[in-house]
Amino acid sequence: MIAHIIFTIATISGGILLGITALDKLDGESNFFNDIAKKLMPFTVLIGGTCLALGIWFLFSHILYSSVAIAAGLLLLTHVLSQIPSVGESLVKASKALMPFKVIIGIALLILAILNIF
Repeated sequence: MIAHIIFTIATISGGILLGITALDKLDGESNFFNDIAKKLMPFTVLIGGTCLALGIWFLFSHILYSSVAIAAGLLLLTHVLSQIPSVGESLVKASKALMPFKVIIGIALLILAILNIF
């Protein structure tokens, strides 16, 4: 939760810093975005590092979490998959190929789900 908030703040700050030339045209003479950008400039490295690090982390964690969830879904629906026209047989084959890893996928899904809560 905290990481999501930090990531959101960093991406908003990074967006302001990177888009200042276009944003400056939007605010006219108020210099609202220029004032914010001036205050953010000393933190450019911190903002960029946060965007990069948390961006990679969330990309990796969501891809991993989604992949494990898909595998779990295939394993849990093996008996139903064969009824799907034209792709059912392929899905059943994929499910059977995952069967030896059933316990590993289950534990991984449990751990990733708990980590996703935080």
